[in-house]
Amino acid sequence: MYVAVKGGEAAILNSYQLLARQRRGDVSEPELSVPQIRQQLKLAVDRVMTEGSVYDPELAALAIKQAAGDLVEAIFLLRAYRATLPRLGTTCPLDTSRMALDRRISATFKDLPGGQVLGPTYDYTQRLLDFKLLAEGPVTPPAAAAVAVPPGPTPRVVDLLNQEGLIETRPVPPGDPAPTDLTREPLRFPANRATRLQNLARGDEGFLLAMAYSTQRGYSHSHPFVGEVRLGTVAVEVVPEELGFAIDIGDIEITECEMVNQFAGSKSQPPQFTRGYGLAFGHSERKAMAMGLVDRALRADELGEPVESPAQMQEFVLGHSDSLEASGFVQHLKLPHYVDFQSELELVRKMRAAAAHPTTPAEEDAA
Repeated sequence: MYVAVKGGEAAILNSYQLLARQRRGDVSEPELSVPQIRQQLKLAVDRVMTEGSVYDPELAALAIKQAAGDLVEAIFLLRAYRATLPRLGTTCPLDTSRMALDRRISATFKDLPGGQVLGPTYDYTQRLLDFKLLAEGPVTPPAAAAVAVPPGPTPRVVDLLNQEGLIETRPVPPGDPAPTDLTREPLRFPANRATRLQNLARGDEGFLLAMAYSTQRGYSHSHPFVGEVRLGTVAVEVVPEELGFAIDIGDIEITECEMVNQFAGSKSQPPQFTRGYGLAFGHSERKAMAMGLVDRALRADELGEPVESPAQMQEFVLGHSDSLEASGFVQHLKLPHYVDFQSELELVRKMRAAAAHPTTPAEEDAA
């Protein structure tokens, strides 16, 4: 397509070398290792795993190193690698009620069964630069006090509302079909909730955050509360054909968020609270919360609410949420568009000439 570009291959090979040099930085400084990225840039690794749809902290850390910290590029690398992998099977749905908790908070009930577990969070930091981190040599973090995390399953906050029938219940219907796999099938509209949630989980965190923010500024007629945010590990299970029962193949860390929203009721449903749901790999609270807010906004049509705002329009949200599609479409403008531009340039010249020398009606008739 761009054969006319001279010296393209040599220039591209040189750019690879320059990119590697830029990634490495000053060779007098120790090189950043993949284990260091995995251990010390955990939140970035978790985001790349979530949007890359691959739970592998080592590969996500490798992608971050290769992309020199560009998380969108790292997500692209991880998804590209994912596309080469064979699919060996399908896991059972995660049972998050059996999550081993590291953090669990609720903004709706102060005293709840199992208690609040703050865990690791920036929520109560002062957001001041810690210049101790500039110190040479290893810095030993302060020892944390032991936290009493409730053993075994911890009841959900929404269960307290369920006891009074104040929040919607969503039992799995008999014969519930398997959800669409967006990694194998294209997104089609209208999309059901399972497909929307899958799209949002892979969606760009910044975009979802902006959409979620818009709902809080009055652009979806909702008033949300954080019912519960959970961070912890949960078992992954599969059912081998030769066994016929589920076996545990490992644990993964996830963040789960359930939003509680007001609902005025309809002809068929009484006034009650409704839910928005978010789930992401690793410690990804902002992503899970934004996902929960947008999920609830996208249910407007289902709940008989007027669809008036961008966050309520599934074609707008789902069609623009993917960071790779958005990045590719914007960045393709850097590629040569010489022919297109020359045609528009010639058109503008003709329009300017016509405006500078307008023709009379007689000249137009003669023409």
